[in-house]
Amino acid sequence: MTLRHLKIFLAVCSCGCNVTRAAEKLYLSQPAVSLAIRELEEYYGVRLFERFSRQLKITEAGMHMKEYAVHILALFEEMEGEMREWDSAGVLRVGASITIGSQFMPEYAGKFQQAFPNAELRVRIGPSEGLEKGLLENELDLALIEGTVHSPNLVYEAYMEDELTAVCSADGPFRKGETVSVKTFSEQRFLLREKGSGTREAFDSAASLAGFSVDPVWEATSTAALVNAAEHGLGIAVVPLRMIGQALREGKVVPFSVEGMKLKRQFVIVRHKNKFLSRSAQAFVGICKGQ
Repeated sequence: MTLRHLKIFLAVCSCGCNVTRAAEKLYLSQPAVSLAIRELEEYYGVRLFERFSRQLKITEAGMHMKEYAVHILALFEEMEGEMREWDSAGVLRVGASITIGSQFMPEYAGKFQQAFPNAELRVRIGPSEGLEKGLLENELDLALIEGTVHSPNLVYEAYMEDELTAVCSADGPFRKGETVSVKTFSEQRFLLREKGSGTREAFDSAASLAGFSVDPVWEATSTAALVNAAEHGLGIAVVPLRMIGQALREGKVVPFSVEGMKLKRQFVIVRHKNKFLSRSAQAFVGICKGQ
């Protein structure tokens, strides 16, 4: 078994288990790709793919193999990059949720570039769910997200606490600073972030603990869109407090509390459990933690 076998195996996986497309991608013949897969299966004594006529379907053993293969090749590529360009800090790929990406990532990135001027920092901002997928598929080295991490193959540490707040229009059903009952709150029209975002997950978890669930009338990837909708009296928005300072100061929306509900969450730094963190990656983590 060689690195070549692993590269061919992953190419087949990434091409929808299609040997022909994998061969085209790798500039190899189809028999060469089929032979490499067969050699892998014979070496480990397991079926990596089930054969159905002309189609392949990856097996459970194949999925397990894929996890290892992704990180073995990633570690090899990191070693290659480090050794071939010893004086360069290389590339660091960091993901951030929309809240963290818009509020904090520019500061983190600026400090990092000052400390590592020869490094290339690549940033992806998006929903937490997609960032976890990026870590699992080795498209990202680190991710900064809000709330819960779902895969057992990811490890994380909390580095900052964040607060959500419920807001309504200035002439809406509640006054600034008012505390309302859970029952009254649960009967409102809700304007929420999309499923898969850390903000939505934190709210859904708090609602579940309070004994109710929500079917929002609005869902959006933009906090500004939710605040604007709340300002126009379309419902109650639950959004990160850090992101709506200007709207609160201008009185466009008013914040209120819900009796017994804690709308708090943690910002966490996440990586794959098998990920080797370079010196620059470790330094980026330190910047996020204020070290």
